[in-house]
Amino acid sequence: MEYNDQRAIYLQIADMICEKVLTDSWEANKRIPSVRELASDFQVNPNTVMRTYNFLQQEEIIYNKRGIGYFLSEEAKQKTLDLKKQEFLDKEVPQFINKLTMLGYKISDIQSLIKSKNNEDK
Repeated sequence: MEYNDQRAIYLQIADMICEKVLTDSWEANKRIPSVRELASDFQVNPNTVMRTYNFLQQEEIIYNKRGIGYFLSEEAKQKTLDLKKQEFLDKEVPQFINKLTMLGYKISDIQSLIKSKNNEDK
């Protein structure tokens, strides 16, 4: 697996886990791979995966049953969706707006593009 040097590896692993949650590859209240299993799969140090799991626990996406392992929370999909939406708003939207401004687009131009795209999708 190749990692992006611009983002911490534990967050890149968290992104991959979030993708599994959002695509329903992993189900709520089901056991997920152990720290060692995932470290082996991603060829990283188990401490990196532990950091990923700590992050996901803070976000209430996973929880730990002591002595049994880690599980997806009941609200994992919604929590993941909320997290990804917030990351999008915090990181990608400002870059997008800056680029639009730099290229001379106006809000009305963007609104027209969005309306046009929405009409195509219907």
